[in-house]
Amino acid sequence: MEPEWSSLFALMLVISPASAQDSDLDGAWSDFWILRFFINLAGYTTIILPGYLLVQYFKRKNYLETGRGLCFPLIKTCVFGNELKSGGQEEPAPTSRTEGTESSFTKQTLKLLACVIGLQVSYLTWGVLQERVMTKAYGRTETDPGVKFRDSQFLVFMNRILAVTVAGLCCALTKQPRHGAPMYKYSFASISNILSSWCQYEALKFISFPTQVLAKASKVIPVMLMGKIVSRKSYEYWEYLTAMLISAGVSMFLLSNTQNKHPSTVTTFSGIVILAGYILFDSFTSNWQDALFKYKMSSIQMMFGVNLFSCLFTVGSLLEQGAFFQSLAFMLQHPEFAFHAGLLSICSACGQLFIFYTISQFGAAVFTIIMTLRQAFAILLSCLIYGHSVTMVGGLGLATVFLSLFLRVYARSRMKSKKRTAQCQTPVQKV
Repeated sequence: MEPEWSSLFALMLVISPASAQDSDLDGAWSDFWILRFFINLAGYTTIILPGYLLVQYFKRKNYLETGRGLCFPLIKTCVFGNELKSGGQEEPAPTSRTEGTESSFTKQTLKLLACVIGLQVSYLTWGVLQERVMTKAYGRTETDPGVKFRDSQFLVFMNRILAVTVAGLCCALTKQPRHGAPMYKYSFASISNILSSWCQYEALKFISFPTQVLAKASKVIPVMLMGKIVSRKSYEYWEYLTAMLISAGVSMFLLSNTQNKHPSTVTTFSGIVILAGYILFDSFTSNWQDALFKYKMSSIQMMFGVNLFSCLFTVGSLLEQGAFFQSLAFMLQHPEFAFHAGLLSICSACGQLFIFYTISQFGAAVFTIIMTLRQAFAILLSCLIYGHSVTMVGGLGLATVFLSLFLRVYARSRMKSKKRTAQCQTPVQKV
């Protein structure tokens, strides 16, 4: 009886106005990336706009002072935060994030090494699974070529729903600090993260592989510039210099060792625009999360808040477009896809744990450098395993990267030692 019910449910999901009868029509409008972008954005707006109006309403009404009832704690947390004082103060002054000054250099190095290994393992595995899900057909037989799964937004939803579940369980089972950031502030990082993921998938259809490599390798500079806008950060000249050297070194290594292994498609104007959108949204996401960590919160709380809004945005857009039930039907028809999507979500959830912890401990720029080096690590590992040779240009690129990292660590340690020396020499004023 159960298999019959599953088959009936799958049939009900497949038979919809946007099913096989309209496949040609869907293929026509789906060729225009800008139309799909605005359709997705319109779906997110139907959630963002009412939320924005509610937040403004509760602030104008001074609900923190006049509100009562069962909904008061929820509204207070979502709109005002948990550590507000009475007297009309709208938001708490953010406290500085701990920089690990009390920890030894060895302890900080081990933390950074653990973050690097965790991020590399999680996202290298995630990349392999992502390629399998998005490029290979399911249900392929000798007579049937199979069908590919094309809705990347549903995969984003799958990743986020598992991540918010894991983070929610951790928050419920372990003691977490109280923090003052209103819940609605997580939505900014959530929407930018969703849009950056969409742009990353979409750009691959319009750009060549070398263009993709150069863009991802040079992402450190846009992240630092966005940090000046979002958090009013100031960077030393050596930080800009090492960032440019790292980008140049990674680009040299990747292009010299992958130019013959990937088909090079034509880079179009649309590809450049989408790629610029990906870099812009991705730079904002990490810097906004870095700014939120100035409030008293843990990486688990950050993971829960961001993924909660991501689930809300993606499921709302999928339901409005009618793609949610189509994707569920695809999962029922192809159990192998369901298995792969589950593994993809697990890798994504593990990767997010390391992402938020890395940003909370070392900041957005260091996290971006680690992720920039991820592609170089993958190719270097392939060279070691399969015996591929590294070209002279690739070796020079690797040497540039490691020299830049050494200079960055050395300069940072010198800056910290100078600050500690200046603090020790400052006379204590008597009251």
